[in-house]
Amino acid sequence: MISLHSHSGQFCCHAKGTLEDVVLAAIERGFTTLGLSEHVPRSRQQDIYPDEAGLTPSDLSLTFDNYLVEARRLQQKYSSRIPLLVGAETELIHSTTLKELDELQSRHKLDYLVGSVHHVQGYPLDYDSEGYAVAEAAVGGTEALFLDYFNAQYELLSHVKPAVVGHFDLVRIFRPDHVLSDDIWAKIKRNVLKIVEYGGLVEINSRAWKKGLKDAYPQRDILRYMISAGAKFTLSDDSHGPNDIGMYYDRLYAYVKEMGLHEVFYLALDGEGQVRLESIKTANLQTVTAGTGDPLANLMSDS
Repeated sequence: MISLHSHSGQFCCHAKGTLEDVVLAAIERGFTTLGLSEHVPRSRQQDIYPDEAGLTPSDLSLTFDNYLVEARRLQQKYSSRIPLLVGAETELIHSTTLKELDELQSRHKLDYLVGSVHHVQGYPLDYDSEGYAVAEAAVGGTEALFLDYFNAQYELLSHVKPAVVGHFDLVRIFRPDHVLSDDIWAKIKRNVLKIVEYGGLVEINSRAWKKGLKDAYPQRDILRYMISAGAKFTLSDDSHGPNDIGMYYDRLYAYVKEMGLHEVFYLALDGEGQVRLESIKTANLQTVTAGTGDPLANLMSDS
């Protein structure tokens, strides 16, 4: 099993458990690769979430620095039991966010980035439905929110070129039935072609089911187009604690098979610490039962 997107309560206020708990759960459930990807720090006080009340941007920066120290420690400690990649999940909130991401990458030499957008014009999208409605009203409605979201995503993709593209259609989280207009589709296709151009991986993210969506991110209409455009895919549970490791991987396995994918990809580190791309044939996906009793998709290598 693989996942290139994870969080822990130790370094993320809306998650659970310690980072080591998350790693141990992945080992217990038979994961063969795990990416650690706590959120990059936000630099403005106005972007502090309600569950972070009392914290400052400086606190978030210190937390992120502490995360990296712990993640590298765990990467070494468990190297014989599971390959860990140390990365981060991006933001794109305001005009200087991209510069901050450049500086962060230069300073920390991360193994990879999960490229995600959680805000439109500074308004958070996925914290709660009330905040989503505020964002809608601020930008001029649902259609405008979708358009702005995919424009922001394109800006991130073009500048950062993240190795993994996180929850591509997150903007649908509270409006899953909003019809994708021709204008929205034009932006989706543009973004997908950008990912294909620079060689990024699109995660198929099982957390969408926890949010009540019909499919994993990306939803099947977009996923069909991505497949036709030649995109490459990886798998993620976007876990927010040890209990989420492998979350809905039974459904994720079925979704991958239903959509006709024959291969999924993941990142690995070579002996020099350089990131390389590996692949797994979906014919080697096998459903197993984890210790929790939840059916999970066991990703077995070709060897």
